[in-house]
Amino acid sequence: MRHHVAGKKLSRTKDQRSALRRVLISQLFTHEKIKTTRAKAQAIRGQAEKLITLAKNSAKEDDIHKVNARRQATAILGGQPLMVKKLFDEIAPRYEKRPGGYTRMFQLGPRLGDAAEMVVLELVEE
Repeated sequence: MRHHVAGKKLSRTKDQRSALRRVLISQLFTHEKIKTTRAKAQAIRGQAEKLITLAKNSAKEDDIHKVNARRQATAILGGQPLMVKKLFDEIAPRYEKRPGGYTRMFQLGPRLGDAAEMVVLELVEE
């Protein structure tokens, strides 16, 4: 039974899972759209939205909280300063008036070969 167990294992070890999530989230922020399996998209969607909310809410805070928010985002994204800069300076200001729901998933159908359900995960335009 998986009562009160957060997250999906995705058939990977802990290190592989965290690396996969870090790469997929950074690709989502870089390209603003990624094509992946439904399970992987569902696994990263919440964390990506929390990062956008963190960046959006830090804009209203004082300098100490802004620096702390950037440090938190850097820790999650694996020390990618250009990605953190893009998140805080380009992506977060777009969603200033939006209360949530920054991503959207479109189903593409099964993948040839293993019939995995494919989706496009993208940032909502606004």
